[in-house]
Amino acid sequence: MSVGSGMHTAGLLLEEAGGDLMTPDRQGLMLAELVAFMTKDTPSVQHVLDLTAPHLREIAGLTAATVFELDSVTGMMTVSARIGEPGKRDQLVAGKVFRAPAGGKPVVNGEQMAIRLRIGGQTVGILLLTGPDLAALTQDTISTMALHFATTLQGLAAEKQRQFVAHSSATIRELFEQGMTAGNVETAAALLARSCATAFRTEHAAMYLIDGEGRIRYVHGVGFAEEIHQALTVNLLGKAASDSPVWRGAADKGEPLLVGDVTTTKVRSGGLVQTIGVQSFVAMPLMSAQGPVGMVMCGDSAGTRDWTAQDRILAEQLAFEGTLIMDSARMRQAAEVHMNELTRQAFHDSLTGLPNRKLLLDRADVAVEIAAATGTRAALLLLDLNGFKQVNDTVGHHAGDVLLQLVAKRLQGVVRRPDLVARLGGDEFSVLLTGDPDEGAAIGVGERICERLREPFDIEGRTVRIGASIGVALFPEHGAEVGELMREADAHMYHAKRGGGGVRLAGSDH
Repeated sequence: MSVGSGMHTAGLLLEEAGGDLMTPDRQGLMLAELVAFMTKDTPSVQHVLDLTAPHLREIAGLTAATVFELDSVTGMMTVSARIGEPGKRDQLVAGKVFRAPAGGKPVVNGEQMAIRLRIGGQTVGILLLTGPDLAALTQDTISTMALHFATTLQGLAAEKQRQFVAHSSATIRELFEQGMTAGNVETAAALLARSCATAFRTEHAAMYLIDGEGRIRYVHGVGFAEEIHQALTVNLLGKAASDSPVWRGAADKGEPLLVGDVTTTKVRSGGLVQTIGVQSFVAMPLMSAQGPVGMVMCGDSAGTRDWTAQDRILAEQLAFEGTLIMDSARMRQAAEVHMNELTRQAFHDSLTGLPNRKLLLDRADVAVEIAAATGTRAALLLLDLNGFKQVNDTVGHHAGDVLLQLVAKRLQGVVRRPDLVARLGGDEFSVLLTGDPDEGAAIGVGERICERLREPFDIEGRTVRIGASIGVALFPEHGAEVGELMREADAHMYHAKRGGGGVRLAGSDH
């Protein structure tokens, strides 16, 4: 049912005691209808205006009416409801009411009347009426009507505030909970961009992170086609953030920038605003204790938007929480990198980068367990370089280190994945073969290694030649556990070395 349907009383006739008919007071009927309506419905401001308009047309020749809602924080007036065509000077006339006493009479300007809407000692809006006979309205009618509009505005403002608090609190709580577990900066950045789009209910969101020199090093967008993502990368990566007027307006001041219409502000050609194509936006700088980290922007491409004081408060909260999350993710990422490096150092040789003895033994234990369970084989090769001491003595220890690095690369080139090449120390290396190698396959790998290492090395312009001695042991033929295989391979490696190099298989004369 439309507002006021079945309740309008224009033309209603009442019968007096003597039988004569009379027309009731129209202003009294309007107020009575307002009271009845307000007690059983939860109206919008437009509903209240639609209900009073027919009465005001009859009483005062109303041609237009506008309800302005007052933002108590910014003092800005926004249109909350309207009927009829707006006038060019409506807001100016409405604003004159603030120069009159708070409890005074409405301000009349020609055919316009501006009525202050107050409740609880607070001005919540202005009712602007336009019509030729506004003087017909009594002060009681004006005061009572104004109270109904003020009550409605206050109730709707309270509900909007409740919804705002609930929505923003839920968004920030979810952002904080998920953000504090983000394992790297990129994950945290994507989460922050999505959360900002959700918080402001915008179509799009994008963000970028900067390095210590202020250049954009990471870009992420939400709600875009693939070509926009590519354009963001092309247009922004490597560019100085300070080239953007939006960045300067937000980051230099350390506070969000809310723009309702992009045509009213300066933007960088080909920058974030133009690339994502927003008509209105909120730009939130991420400011850590060490300086600016980046910026998040969310906005709409469909049209302009009036940002509120609540939106500014939310933007400040998101910028603060976003910075904490980015800092936290950056610390976790740095800690993970540090731990990975410590782990790598614990299991890898620092000179060649190859796995060390500990990692070889761990992998060999696993390989033996798998081979035992599947009835297959595994092979262990121990390798010692021939002629390495002469290189150290004649060319120098630096050349020896370079030679070991070159040997490591050649060994990795010979051995297939997932077989493992390790450096045990000095000029001693090892190769673990998995995948059920037989004697021929294991010896073949050893021979290819010897052949590859006999090829000359070029070290700082000098030609260096070496060889290799290799001992080979197979599971289960030559040992049931890794320790036995190591001893057998080591013993036959020295047999090979005493024989001038080459490959020796455990348990044979080859």
